[in-house]
Amino acid sequence: MTAQVTVLYFAKSAELSGLKEEELVAVPTPISSQDLWSLLLQRHPRLCVLQHQVVLAVRQQYVAIGDELVALGDGDEVAVVPPLSGG
Repeated sequence: MTAQVTVLYFAKSAELSGLKEEELVAVPTPISSQDLWSLLLQRHPRLCVLQHQVVLAVRQQYVAIGDELVALGDGDEVAVVPPLSGG
């Protein structure tokens, strides 16, 4: 099965991808969070600088990048959340 999802890029990930959001069609589901991240890296290789610092949020729930399986549905949002700094 596949799903169409909206990927939201925040902070440094938006700068590196050159996008604030994009639609992805035919994303395999279920998919491991690592494979989902790899899919995004294929589309935007510059994201690799965030490799060990980024987390994903699927339907506004944080998902660590690893072996965790994520079931995606049409219309789901996937956010790329790099480390944030502030005061």
